[in-house]
Amino acid sequence: MIKKTGYFLGIFVLLILQACVSGRQFEEMKAAREKCDSELSELKSRYETFTAKEKELNVRVEELGRQVKALTSDTSNHGRSFRRLNTAYERLNATYDQLLENNNKLMEGKDADNKKLMGQYQLTQEELQKKEDRLRILEADLDKRSADIQRLSMEMKAAEEAIKIKEDRVNELENVLAAKDSAMKELRNKVSDALLGFQDNGLSVSMKNGKVYVSLEERLLFESGSTVVDAKGVDALKKLAKVLEKEADISVLIEGHTDNVPIKSATIKDNWDLSVLRATSILRIIASNSKVDPKRLTAAGRGEFLPIDKANTPDARKKNRRTEIILTPNLDELFQLINTN
Repeated sequence: MIKKTGYFLGIFVLLILQACVSGRQFEEMKAAREKCDSELSELKSRYETFTAKEKELNVRVEELGRQVKALTSDTSNHGRSFRRLNTAYERLNATYDQLLENNNKLMEGKDADNKKLMGQYQLTQEELQKKEDRLRILEADLDKRSADIQRLSMEMKAAEEAIKIKEDRVNELENVLAAKDSAMKELRNKVSDALLGFQDNGLSVSMKNGKVYVSLEERLLFESGSTVVDAKGVDALKKLAKVLEKEADISVLIEGHTDNVPIKSATIKDNWDLSVLRATSILRIIASNSKVDPKRLTAAGRGEFLPIDKANTPDARKKNRRTEIILTPNLDELFQLINTN
């Protein structure tokens, strides 16, 4: 009987130890499960109750041991004690099973929540990655746009500087042209004043395209078909030459013009020849009666091919028989400005 009692006591102690080990595992699980705090607190309270009962049972076991020794013959009392212990064990075991079941349910719920949270976290990470990729693309595009803006700004600045340079050159050209135009107007006035007495005798002074035109009709210079300038014409040309020798920057083009009536003599082949010879005669008079540099003088013949009146009438032919002295300003300064850079 004592051996049997010791056997049951050993089993009971082993069960109690197993219960203690399971209790410690539960405590460790409780510490790792924040969402199970309230449930674990209740379990802890129960565990402490069971621990107290365990201590009480230990006391009872010791007491039973004493009673077993004292009442070895009282098997019925021992049987009742054993049944009570067995009942307590079964209750403790049932409570432990319930605790395990509750813990498993909590763990399953926790795993589901964790999976859900992990899924949401993964989606959030993917969305964040997409936004970061999009941000990098936008930043690259912004950098490119900034570079383009900077390049365009530099090009615009260079263009503005070039425009400013061109504007300055245009202004300078306009100033030169204005000065030339003013000088030519002054020259026209000087020529008009010098030839004032001849303007009612087939002489006119005009200005066109920045040039001064001195137009002399045939009757002021030549006899019909002649290349020799008469005395009145020589006088007019000398007065003009005195004005021209003071205008060192003026080029002088002498153009002879005829009508369309054919001419032929021993010394003159045609109207073209006549117009050239008349221009040459005038050139010599200007050169020999002034200090005008011959390099500034040019003689040309237009013949009948540049009429001012195309009508085939005596009056039209009279107008076309003329000599034009074209005074042109020196435009070297202007061309130099144009060709600069």
